[in-house]
Amino acid sequence: MSTERQKAAARQNLETARADQAARQEGRDVPRRSHGMTTSEEDQLPDDAFAFPKERKEPLVDAAHVRNAVARFDQVEGVSDAERDRAWQRIQSAARRLHVEIHEGDWRELFRGGGAH
Repeated sequence: MSTERQKAAARQNLETARADQAARQEGRDVPRRSHGMTTSEEDQLPDDAFAFPKERKEPLVDAAHVRNAVARFDQVEGVSDAERDRAWQRIQSAARRLHVEIHEGDWRELFRGGGAH
C-alpha cells in the first residue's frame, strides 16, 4: 500500500515527466533526469538479462541494477518460491560478474532485513 507521501511524489514525477515529454516534442533539448535505462532500452533486453525473465522484472545489466534487484526482491509479486530460487541464482551470478557484494546467502534472508552492500 502506498502512503499519501508516496502518492504525492508519484503525481509530481508524472507531472515532471509529462512536461519534459511535451518539451521534447516541441524540439527542445531536455536532459534526462535519470541515468537508468529507458523503457525502450529495457524492452530491447533479452529475457535472460532479468532476474525474473518470465515477468521481465529486475534487469541485471550493471552493478546498480543488481543492487536494486536485491533491494526490491521482496516486492516482486506473483512468483513462486522456485522462481525466487532461480532469480536469486541469477542475481548472485550477476553480482559475482559485476563485483557486487551481497551478504545474504539466501533470498529468504532479505525478508528479515538486509540487502546488498
